[in-house]
Amino acid sequence: MPSAASHRLTITLVQMEDSGWTRERSIRVFADAMAILQQCDIGVGRADWLHLSAPSRYLDFSTPVARELARLRPLPRPAIYFVRDTLNRPAFQAEAIGRGNSRTRPELTDTVWITVGTRDPGIALAHELAHVLMDSGEHSDEPGNLMRDETSATDTALSAAQCEQMRSTARRNGLLGR
Repeated sequence: MPSAASHRLTITLVQMEDSGWTRERSIRVFADAMAILQQCDIGVGRADWLHLSAPSRYLDFSTPVARELARLRPLPRPAIYFVRDTLNRPAFQAEAIGRGNSRTRPELTDTVWITVGTRDPGIALAHELAHVLMDSGEHSDEPGNLMRDETSATDTALSAAQCEQMRSTARRNGLLGR
């Protein structure tokens, strides 16, 4: 899935066995997310696929269990984990852990965790990847913007300023190459 975009993302995709995700669906959702980020001239340089078999306690995202998994199986970052569900409260269908919100959980830096039941999964994944690449938890009130608090099928646009922040921050953090 290499891209002609001038900014290239090298990423690890982790499908948890028995999570309800199939390889085909995970790849399609990732491709949908990257099609949205393409508006910022960000494409895929390389996507490494990992099918991970683990005890069932690792299938549902929770911070303590995810930290344990990340310590037991360190992976190149950024990484997307396709998991069954979340045990965190409040419960989010997908969660991004960038550098700014990982101080108390450094093992999870530059990761996204997305549940099998996520509504609009390609859009939600693009939204969470944008959080990681921008290293920001900020949301937008702008109609149609990808970074609105709640994702929807009509919210896929990114502003020029958001694209610039995403590219410059991700390059500075070593998450994007050229």
